Amino acid sequence: MTSETRVASVEELETGFQRELGTDRWAAAETAYALAVRHRDGGNWDQSREWVQQCLRLLEGFPSETVEQVATKRLSVGGVQLPTYLHDGVVKNRFGDIV
Repeated sequence: MTSETRVASVEELETGFQRELGTDRWAAAETAYALAVRHRDGGNWDQSREWVQQCLRLLEGFPSETVEQVATKRLSVGGVQLPTYLHDGVVKNRFGDIV
């Protein structure tokens, strides 16, 4: 995808998401989270909500009983810092009312 430290465009993130969706669903969930953050920070609430929902749908397919199962694999995606752990509770907490 993109460098973990370089700020990627939304288009680059979306392209990476599509590629990851077919090869690495966990990476796709991380990228969906990053896209939700980018859209939220840009004031695009509808797009942010769509990416939050996409992230949550992807996370449903993963176990979440242990810390190891929900630990993110990357520190950031396209310049967006990821939380240490990614599960529905974290996503809902970070996005609050737009979920």
